[in-house]
Amino acid sequence: MLLRRLVAAAAVLWLASILVFALSRASGDPRYLFISEYTTKEQWDAWGRKYGLDRPLVVQYGIWFSRAIRLDFGESLRDQVPAIDVIRAKVPATAQLGLGAFVFAITLGIPLGVFAALTRGTGWDLVGRGFALLGQAMPGFWLGIMLILTFSVRWQVLPPSGRAGLNSMILPSITLGWFAAAALLRLTRSSMLEVLDSEYIKLARAKGVASWKVVWKHAFRNALIVPMTYAGLLFAGLMTGAVVTETVFAWPGLGRLAVQAVFGTDFAVISAIVLIATALYLALNLCVDLLYGILDPRIRHG
Repeated sequence: MLLRRLVAAAAVLWLASILVFALSRASGDPRYLFISEYTTKEQWDAWGRKYGLDRPLVVQYGIWFSRAIRLDFGESLRDQVPAIDVIRAKVPATAQLGLGAFVFAITLGIPLGVFAALTRGTGWDLVGRGFALLGQAMPGFWLGIMLILTFSVRWQVLPPSGRAGLNSMILPSITLGWFAAAALLRLTRSSMLEVLDSEYIKLARAKGVASWKVVWKHAFRNALIVPMTYAGLLFAGLMTGAVVTETVFAWPGLGRLAVQAVFGTDFAVISAIVLIATALYLALNLCVDLLYGILDPRIRHG
């Protein structure tokens, strides 16, 4: 199973590299980004020899891909430094924000989902489902602005933007993790209800097994597979940067860098972000597949 997953991940990453390279060439020769009224024919040819742009596209892709697997994506057009160095400087901020949002989503969404399932049909269940519906329908940029207006402008208890300590990550972490918490609540509730209605849970109750053991040892472990799948992919998405949240809160992370790279047609930075994000998604998805085998032996031996 592990070998099949690794081969599939390598194939997806290779296809993603082809797509990124094709899009980087969709607007024409990248040398046009450097051209000015003072550019000479000699400079044009020198750029072609330096970057391999005077060769067929297949050869250009081979040169680019061989460098990309060594994390050499070229120089950033805006900063005139290697693109990987630009990304490396933004990783700590994105990792801090992503981890904060992930912890918020997990600690809020999963317990509330279990509680809503155990109180099915009551007012608490209705409140939980209302939170899930509202959380998934609420636009992230609107939530971020409302949090800034409330806690920064009106009450002045939290900073409105920037990265200047733990207090500055509270509002963006809530904004980024709100949708995820609502989705985890809904998935956990549905999965728990399905497991609680299964025959082996009814048999455990009939045998007189303690209620807490039925819920947490038997039901919760089997119901965790679906939320865990979403949580793994969610963590990858949070760690690769949240464009809207980082833009609203002026957070100096990968999401904001991606926006700046797109507007500045900085192909080296854009391609690096896309491929690194793809690799992170694949790696975490592989980890989730391996955890499947731990939680459900049927998958491991299937």
